[in-house]
Amino acid sequence: MSTYKNFQNFLQEELANIQSAGLYKNERIITSPQSAEIRVSTGQNVLNFCANNYLGLSDNQELIDAAKQALDTHGYGMSSVRFICGTQDIHKELEAAITKFFGTEDSILYAACFDANGGVFEPLLNEQDAIISDSLNHASIIDGVRLCKAVRYRYANADMADLEKQLQLAQSQRFRLIVTDGVFSMDGNVAPLDKIYELAQKYNAMIMIDESHSAGVVGKTGRGTTELFNLRGKAEIITGTLGKAFGGAIGGFTTGKKEIIDMLRQRSRPYLFSNSIPPAIAAAGIKMFELIERTNELQDTLHSNTAYFVEKLTAAGFDIKPTQSAICAVMLYDAKLSQDMASKLLDEGIYVTGFYYPVVPKEQARIRVQISAAHKKEHLDKCIAAFTKIGKELGII
Repeated sequence: MSTYKNFQNFLQEELANIQSAGLYKNERIITSPQSAEIRVSTGQNVLNFCANNYLGLSDNQELIDAAKQALDTHGYGMSSVRFICGTQDIHKELEAAITKFFGTEDSILYAACFDANGGVFEPLLNEQDAIISDSLNHASIIDGVRLCKAVRYRYANADMADLEKQLQLAQSQRFRLIVTDGVFSMDGNVAPLDKIYELAQKYNAMIMIDESHSAGVVGKTGRGTTELFNLRGKAEIITGTLGKAFGGAIGGFTTGKKEIIDMLRQRSRPYLFSNSIPPAIAAAGIKMFELIERTNELQDTLHSNTAYFVEKLTAAGFDIKPTQSAICAVMLYDAKLSQDMASKLLDEGIYVTGFYYPVVPKEQARIRVQISAAHKKEHLDKCIAAFTKIGKELGII
């Protein structure tokens, strides 16, 4: 029997086990632009409550027009990495816009935030240093830390007593970097950045925040956790994405202290060995920052929508994780139940996804509802009514 035949049998058995455990992930196909209301491949029109389209910009006409214009003026793709011949004026303009938005010193673009997080640690830290990471940080942070030789410490999610303990243990290292998500994507809670900053000052540590789910969302004007806690410019490193609130396409970035960004340009492997984002994406990103600088209407609408939805679903009797973001984790605990409920909600015209192991811990299955500024009150009311109906049918409430 060939090597692959043995491996094929192994994979088939593993996949069968995943399916029998109710953990197999099926992709549902959208045939329309990403929006509050979408069309799926069955022809059904449904309300989308599971996208990261927090500001409703994924189908924004100003962004689409900017992208179309850039295709004419700057072409389709870069065909090179940045330091050879893959940098255009609009890449630099977008980096400047990111820097201004977050109140930092400089910024660097990546193809995705996964690359930003994967490429940030190894160029900056070595075996003499320490990384102190929140236990619920995104997988891209975990993978990035693995690529670095720094000594690793981990603290329980948002647990400041545990963080202080780990900082005390890390005092023998040269440099210390505390790493946290701004918003933890499965629960929706915001990192207590004010307390993290106090401990960083006390124990001579730097701070890195992944603002992927908080940028555009958290803080009065959506400038993330540093705005929320009045700490703009205080964190040494911020990473984030253009693929969620900021238009929903693709592209990541690291922004922060000038020397850090400069070192990343010299040594960050995902930056040095991958093309940058296409011109159309860069142009749309520039237009997006122009738009949200003009008005705070989208952030205000998002915050209002989220408060309304959480209040109504809690009143209906659902177990919801405390949230300070646009993420509402409706806890069901059982993996199969989360899939059954998501399927029944789709029949009601509500598009959501059940999350279960290994995306979340075992017996912590949930439906993660994500609110958008694009949702109208009638959208929210229809979703609340559907959750209530199916929740009663399945004995959840």
